[in-house]
Amino acid sequence: MPLPAIDDWTFFDRVAHATSLTQVARDWGVSLTAVSKRLTSLETRLGTKLVHRSTRAMTLTEAGALVAEGAARIVHDIRETEERLASVTGLRGTLAVHSTIGLGRAHIAPLLRELAGEHPHLAVELELSSLPLTMSDAAFDLGIRVGSRTPANLASRLLHRQRRVLCASPDYRARRGAPETLEELAEHDCIVLRQDEGDYALWRFGDDGERVVRATGRLTTSDGDVATDWCRAGGGIMLRSQWQVRPLISRGELVPVLPSIPTPEANITAVFHPNTGHARRIGVALDHLEAGLAERLGD
Repeated sequence: MPLPAIDDWTFFDRVAHATSLTQVARDWGVSLTAVSKRLTSLETRLGTKLVHRSTRAMTLTEAGALVAEGAARIVHDIRETEERLASVTGLRGTLAVHSTIGLGRAHIAPLLRELAGEHPHLAVELELSSLPLTMSDAAFDLGIRVGSRTPANLASRLLHRQRRVLCASPDYRARRGAPETLEELAEHDCIVLRQDEGDYALWRFGDDGERVVRATGRLTTSDGDVATDWCRAGGGIMLRSQWQVRPLISRGELVPVLPSIPTPEANITAVFHPNTGHARRIGVALDHLEAGLAERLGD
């Protein structure tokens, strides 16, 4: 029986960690047909079925679990060798990063530019989107998220602690006053940012988010910069992340609203596939982003 090539072990390691062949195809940017044919070819070479396939999911056979265990060891050894080599030759390869638009433009992009400057053999690809990243939709090494829960199939690392801040312009407060309770907030014009999954008009307060207010107003947008501009112009009250509003508050362009009522944490985190988190380029990137955000955003 011919032994599988090294690439076959890498391929099956990815299959073993996926929930479907469709996910494998999306992660690698190839067709489902190509993935299915390659798996069939590997099974033919080994003379045994490795995966039970259905339209919605797949599970490993007993033989598949055995091959997956061996593949994991082989892939680990390959990556370990590559990491030792990288410590001598410097970071190489491509780092693909996904980030939200506002945070990406303001902080992630400059920090990644610095990283690329420090490592001339490292290519950096940054995609900015208002949509939350689903790691199975594309082959990204890192996804930078604000206040989002980590999917069960991903690992995460905290990059910077922060909360959201309720704020308005001095002009709005002079015209409409400021709410003194959460109940009064419902009577004010709220600027609603349509970004997160779920009901984006539900604003949560308290350390555990146990107090909920439905934000109402005539201004709704999917762009954080637009919401901030509207707020600065006196259009209403908004709930935004500290990284964006703290400089505006320090300059007096915005003022906090109900500052004594805490909001839940909206930390900046990085998510990645568990089987790639040990890669040196990812580890170095995470260290660089964490240190850079601390320097840029402070406590």
